[in-house]
Amino acid sequence: MEYVASRIPIKHFVDHGALVEPVTPGNAFVNDGYPKLYAKTTHTVAKPGDKIALTGIDWRIVESAGQHITSALPGAGKANPSCAEYKAGMPDPSENAQSVGSILTFGKFRAAHLGDLTWNKEFELMCPNNPIGTVDLFIVSHHGQAISNSPQLVHALRPRVMVMNNGTRKGGQPDAMKVLHTSPGVEDLWQMHFSLLSGQEYTVPGMFIANTTDEPPASLPVAPIAAPATGPGAPPPPSHNGPAYWIKISASEDGSFTVTNARNGFSKTYAKR
Repeated sequence: MEYVASRIPIKHFVDHGALVEPVTPGNAFVNDGYPKLYAKTTHTVAKPGDKIALTGIDWRIVESAGQHITSALPGAGKANPSCAEYKAGMPDPSENAQSVGSILTFGKFRAAHLGDLTWNKEFELMCPNNPIGTVDLFIVSHHGQAISNSPQLVHALRPRVMVMNNGTRKGGQPDAMKVLHTSPGVEDLWQMHFSLLSGQEYTVPGMFIANTTDEPPASLPVAPIAAPATGPGAPPPPSHNGPAYWIKISASEDGSFTVTNARNGFSKTYAKR
């Protein structure tokens, strides 16, 4: 964040508030460096129901600091049939459950970005009634990990298109991919990286994937690999020190939008509903 702020002027920081995890060398910046950044600008602690001022965009905060909206957004509020099949996940005392979740509306185009919100918090937000309604675009939560992206969230949103900000060994596990691929009405899933955790079994065609590794394997196994152990003894990830490619979404007020893969120039336009 400090590096990005040194390259791109940031005039307004929005977050969920104080750190809830114990301070460690890995997160000390949140208490030390981060306040120095926002002290020079505007700083907002977001609360559910807030609106973020952005010309032409209706930007609603639906989740923040472990709390969620209690009134449905306009046109939403119907019963969520997926709730009947919910099975609770592990309690999450981490920063992930504190994520700021947003719904952005531009004319008839709607997008959902819920950060790293995890399974149980998704249920609290979306059940028994869906307070958000449906969206055109879903920025897949938490890098596409299976501790997020419950059917109660994803299938109720009914996104036409999803973009997953995953890594080669982070996100894209079979349990998560099954939820994404079976979401009603989904047309395409785009990925920031190919996922070894998906294998060929669950991944998408290469034209929808923005980044590979510098030395890609000769073949990608059909079966997904198991996620490597974490901690000091974990094997290094596949290297990727070359160009970093992005995925771009260009939306129109009539609800149509185009997604472009910068690596190969492949674009696809989705007509208005």
